[in-house]
Amino acid sequence: MINFSSLKKSFGFAFEGLRFAWKKDQNLRVHTIVAIVVIVASIILKVSTVEKSILGVMIILVISAEMVNSAIEQMVDLITKEHRMEAKLAKDVASGMVFVTAVGSVIVGMLIFFPYLVKLFK
Repeated sequence: MINFSSLKKSFGFAFEGLRFAWKKDQNLRVHTIVAIVVIVASIILKVSTVEKSILGVMIILVISAEMVNSAIEQMVDLITKEHRMEAKLAKDVASGMVFVTAVGSVIVGMLIFFPYLVKLFK
């Protein structure tokens, strides 16, 4: 049997996390703006459904990576405020994860949009 009270609380916590990330993480807001531009461009250029799905997955990956990065930064700051090499490395690796995901998404986006842009400007 589904415990709707517990489910409601879980969704509340999730939305609280989204609100926190949106308020505190400038990079998340930038990624969201880029995502909106990509979605609008995919509609204008009439990108195929499969390609839109791929773009959607890439957008979700980047935004999720940014949120994991924020969570790691918060945890590291909770554990220590000292400038320790281990804390720096944890934050840097998490930041690197976002970078790799974002660069991969740009490459996928270029591969998807390039033929449509060539066709548009031909």
